[in-house]
Amino acid sequence: MKKLVVLISGNGSNLQSILDACASGRINGSVAAVFSNKASAYGLTRAREAQVPAHALAASDFADREAFDRQMMQEIDAYAPDLVVLAGYMRILSPAFVARYQHRLLNIHPSLLPKYPGLNTHRQALENGDAEHGTSVHFVTDELDGGPIVLQAKVPVFAGDSEEEIVARVQHQEHAIYPLAIGWFLTGRLTMRDNRAWLDGEPLPPQGYAAE
Repeated sequence: MKKLVVLISGNGSNLQSILDACASGRINGSVAAVFSNKASAYGLTRAREAQVPAHALAASDFADREAFDRQMMQEIDAYAPDLVVLAGYMRILSPAFVARYQHRLLNIHPSLLPKYPGLNTHRQALENGDAEHGTSVHFVTDELDGGPIVLQAKVPVFAGDSEEEIVARVQHQEHAIYPLAIGWFLTGRLTMRDNRAWLDGEPLPPQGYAAE
């Protein structure tokens, strides 16, 4: 069975959706371990409750980002994962980390990339009066939130929406599309080559798979 390692920083709701999809067979694989850069992350509790090894590394214990990532890579590699999944992991990765897991490193970002890379995406969508917002699954490259897009889901933005309402709407979609994309990868349907995402041997368009 194929193995995942999941990196988190917080609540771990996307981690939970991945654990649930593995348990139900929607993902033909298992979560081998969960890592966090915050010992207080609730996602670590979710992992332990699922009998998955949970690890926390503190940046303050390391001289720099490169040293932190070297230790993280060493610990991840002990699990020999087929895929490394970022699920609300809030540290910028070093080039060495990205290179180590190149072509098998996925992230989910709460915007319709290339719009709003980085932080505070929901607030930006509200402040700019966007009629729609959403989330993107993408392969990770050295460009922040700039790797090839696999899949996106759109949500409407209504007049009077709060940031919390948009977050909930987006997360509902995230919990559906992230396990789907992970499942594609683990069955060999999804790959990255020539800096593009490919599904079933065909290159995906810039905005990823479209099920319109």
